[in-house]
Amino acid sequence: MIIDVNKKVMIVGLGLLGGSYAEALKRFGFHISAITKSQSSIDYALEKGLIDEGTTAINPRMIGEADLLIFALYPHVFVEWIRENQKYFKPGALITDVTGVKGSIVYKIQDMLREDVEFIAAHPMAGREVSGVENSTSRIFIGANYIVTPTEKNTPEAIATCKELGLLLGFTNVAELSPEEHDEMIGFLSQLTHCIAVALMTCNDKENMEKFTGDSFRDLTRIARINEYMWSELFMENRDALLDQMDLFLKQFVSLRDMIADGNMEDMQEMMRQSTARRALFDKK
Repeated sequence: MIIDVNKKVMIVGLGLLGGSYAEALKRFGFHISAITKSQSSIDYALEKGLIDEGTTAINPRMIGEADLLIFALYPHVFVEWIRENQKYFKPGALITDVTGVKGSIVYKIQDMLREDVEFIAAHPMAGREVSGVENSTSRIFIGANYIVTPTEKNTPEAIATCKELGLLLGFTNVAELSPEEHDEMIGFLSQLTHCIAVALMTCNDKENMEKFTGDSFRDLTRIARINEYMWSELFMENRDALLDQMDLFLKQFVSLRDMIADGNMEDMQEMMRQSTARRALFDKK
């Protein structure tokens, strides 16, 4: 194992993902500290044994003891936190994150970061429709994907360590993409799907529809219960890639609408066959 369990891990941002990381890593015996804005989150994590110590204030001693720092913050908060507090990092510390966009923050942080500290970005493709450390569970990583997004500034050792972190957390598949490839892929697989769910949930406000719906509507709109502050920031941070994916979807949606309007059963059925075949590739093994 590359990651030494005697090393100290700090989690900055103890919400759903931060708490789930803590639970997963605690099983291996890591010393886990945390900084987050809510004292109730610290109290809960201490009570449940997710962390060994925590604070709501900047603690130079705690930060300076951390060998691995995991950031689970909004993109703009992450950048500002590094700018203001990197002076406390231990020389040789490794930084990673859970941020859902990469191109707009990875290079910015790497350019401002001290030369004796390394940032290797990652994105756990896991989550729930609820938030907060009280809803955290490492079970969300089982069967999920974990993406490492290195740049030319990253060392082979840091990349290998970040990949091993994904395996330790319990992710089934650990992959590597450039920040640009990541943002294009996430624009389609994550952000576009949330846009579709939000649009579908708000395009018809007829009363009492919840009394008549079936599972198909509930399944399709599961992610419409959305954190508006986080997701609007993610959309704007990845605007160009997301708009490209939205245009692709609109073109295909209009094509399907035209098939229905024209009574074109043959082309419609061919699209459905293609949809069925592609969807099979996404089933969790």
